[in-house]
Amino acid sequence: MNSVTGSSPDARVVAGRISAVFGVRGWVKVHSYTQPIENIMNYRPWQLCRQGRCVVVEVAEGRRHGKGLIARLEGVEDRDAALELVGQQIEVPRAALPALAAGDYYWSDLQGLVVVTTEGVALGRVDHLLETGANDVLVVVDADRHQRLIPYIKGQVVTAVDLAAGTLTVDWDPEF
Repeated sequence: MNSVTGSSPDARVVAGRISAVFGVRGWVKVHSYTQPIENIMNYRPWQLCRQGRCVVVEVAEGRRHGKGLIARLEGVEDRDAALELVGQQIEVPRAALPALAAGDYYWSDLQGLVVVTTEGVALGRVDHLLETGANDVLVVVDADRHQRLIPYIKGQVVTAVDLAAGTLTVDWDPEF
């Protein structure tokens, strides 16, 4: 999952985005950040957001289509209305997500954490994560906007996550 909007009980998590229109009757293609991708349909209500402006929408229906998802939203009746939604993030209530086992984190929990090496060298902050198939990758950005790609391998590379302190400790060469 992607970013969290706040940490209160009303907090929302970015679970996907509207990627394109589908057909002429107001359907949209949905790019889901959930695993499996269909889970995004279970988290309600959706809030569509762009540049800090959000609106709550109701999902009338949705389903898998090929390798992706499509959805029809209440009040979106034609291609022109659907086209206005393209690019908007889909946020869902954090409280709607399943609880995690100890030591597991949603991606949104990791974003924004300060990354330090086991020797205490600050590398930057977690900007986002990438899914590569073999393992997830932390994209760490420093103050000069330089990026480091660090594999998220618990116990080997990632040695500690302290959400309360806002830090993620890695066994990583700062020169790499």
